[in-house]
Amino acid sequence: MQQPENYIQSFINHLKYEKRYSQNTIIAYQRDLETFRDYVIREYGEVSLDNISYQYVRSWLATIKQDDLTSRSINRKISSLKSFFKYQITTGNLRQNPMAKVITPKLSRRLPVFIREDDISALSQSMSVATEDWKSLNASMLVSLFYATGMRLSELIQLKEVNIDFSRRQIKVLGKGNKERSLPVTVETLEKIKNYQSLKYKEFGREVPELLVTEKGKKLYPKYAYLLVKKHLAVISTLDKKSPHVLRHTFATHLMNNGAEINAVKELLGHSSLAATQVYTHNTIEKLKEVYKNAHPKA
Repeated sequence: MQQPENYIQSFINHLKYEKRYSQNTIIAYQRDLETFRDYVIREYGEVSLDNISYQYVRSWLATIKQDDLTSRSINRKISSLKSFFKYQITTGNLRQNPMAKVITPKLSRRLPVFIREDDISALSQSMSVATEDWKSLNASMLVSLFYATGMRLSELIQLKEVNIDFSRRQIKVLGKGNKERSLPVTVETLEKIKNYQSLKYKEFGREVPELLVTEKGKKLYPKYAYLLVKKHLAVISTLDKKSPHVLRHTFATHLMNNGAEINAVKELLGHSSLAATQVYTHNTIEKLKEVYKNAHPKA
């Protein structure tokens, strides 16, 4: 490639400043593009942008498939290249798109893993014991907020105290693409937040703007939150997957199973398209089958 760094950096700047993608998404795009660039240089030498053909892309995909990557991971890499080359055509750096003959592998539809309502109740009861141990406090707040709002892990980690509106009973969240959305919360959840804040101020003051802090008074970080939630979900769940995202799935599934409109659930989750939310309708159908079986005289 001729000056590959310039092409990649220009595209990354486009994602950052114009598309306003999240930092995690930008890092993933950059990693994919740099991996592809390194492969092309290693296998074919210095190749100009307009000489990159679909054969180069297919060859790279065949190589990375040997690393036992899932179809989802490969599709993400294909998506990175598609976005990159589309941008190069739009900006006039390229005339033909080498991705036109690259086929995206079909994904098997994965149904979301969720926790049953009675298990959620058992979890809440097990965490309701008053304590001033910070790991227990954090675990309780994390589980409560994930299930009460359906927030993503990144959104909850970044949640600032100023974004909690106690009078209107809502929380403002900064989601993917820096899109803001407001989430309703119960009085019970707000009381838990107030109690947490009170202990936080008493112990560490008001220096950290984010709501959640570690036992050292520092801003909570993703791995800390992930491991804490995983540990507590293991107590009540036999599911193989025990992550914060399971609580997000549980939030959406329980809403759908209790009659929520799919468009409303889409807005609460911060999905950009309805297709991402429709996966939760499967569990609703299973719920309807159960109701039918238990209630219909001839079922």
